[in-house]
Amino acid sequence: MILHHNGLIKLEYSPATDILQVNYPDLYSYQLTEVRHSLSIMVETIRNYDVKRLLLDASVTSIHITDEENSELNLNLARELSKTRLQKVARIHPLSPLRESIAQKNIEKIFHSGIVPYELKTFSHRTEALSWLLN
Repeated sequence: MILHHNGLIKLEYSPATDILQVNYPDLYSYQLTEVRHSLSIMVETIRNYDVKRLLLDASVTSIHITDEENSELNLNLARELSKTRLQKVARIHPLSPLRESIAQKNIEKIFHSGIVPYELKTFSHRTEALSWLLN
């Protein structure tokens, strides 16, 4: 069922599997305020529905912000997700090797910060990610 859809982000939840599927939004400087708000809606939805499994699909996300803005956005998201009861987060990596390299650096920063109580694993395909979330 679709819990939220605002043009930037769509939250699709399956109560049977307790998986929230989200396509990570495109990131443009002029939309950062709206993206932050959409991500806060996602976190609040995770909290309200007590979601334990999250699938973040960044495979086709377009990023047009600075690496610093991107890093800050991801660190804040991880910090907010750590305040929920999430247990597993599966992410589908971007198709661009350069974008994935930047994402991995951000993930390392997040793990070094010590704020992530949930499992996080990166996948190439949605089916692999869903399978891991269900196990």
